[in-house]
Amino acid sequence: MCTVTFIPYNNSVFITSNRDEKQRRLSAIPPQEYDFPSGKQYYPKDADAGGTWFAQHENGNAVVLLNGGFIYHESKPPYRKSRGLIVIELLEHDSPFDLFRSISLDDIEPFTLVIWEDNNLFECRWDGERRHAKMLDKTLPYIWSSATLYDEAAAAKREQWFEEWLDRQVSFTQNEILNFHRFAGDGDGLNDLTMNRDGKVFTVSITGVEITGTKAQITYLDLLDDKTYLQDVEINKALADR
Repeated sequence: MCTVTFIPYNNSVFITSNRDEKQRRLSAIPPQEYDFPSGKQYYPKDADAGGTWFAQHENGNAVVLLNGGFIYHESKPPYRKSRGLIVIELLEHDSPFDLFRSISLDDIEPFTLVIWEDNNLFECRWDGERRHAKMLDKTLPYIWSSATLYDEAAAAKREQWFEEWLDRQVSFTQNEILNFHRFAGDGDGLNDLTMNRDGKVFTVSITGVEITGTKAQITYLDLLDDKTYLQDVEINKALADR
């Protein structure tokens, strides 16, 4: 929810996210299947708030959350609803992008969403007052860094690491991308992709998905327990073509 990359390669797209959390909010449930009226959703769950930062639908759509909009903001809870619950709510809709543009976001903390919908890529931001939504070029790679944790200089440095890593790669696999998310940086624990700020805020997990036309596979690295979880998703063509 604090660093996200999007990489298209051959007939796949890879979306990967680092979850940076405070010491008091470490509890999470690895990705599981959850039944909803629209079909099955697959996601790791925040055990405290019940929401998620990374969700995949069996129709092929995916929604990934980053905290913050464009700039740092001061958190002023309580809010009306957890941002992680909005991820699930949007993914229930045939068009998460359309629902983002119409759903009430009053009294919701600022956030950024990366949405993969019907083989198109969207970036959606709520800055606390206005919503901002646009389609991106799905043939290009992207990296996002949370505005609540990384200032412009840190975000720019991370973009440079990403570009240099992309230039060195001949091909892309989920493991190679996960390794980038785990090890990229210059030794600065404050801003490396796997970060640690004096044990108060640090990267607790990395979640990645590879999506093809017929299936998706979610890989979840629990960095606290040093465990890896896999969740296979069969894309339901009847739902995808609806």
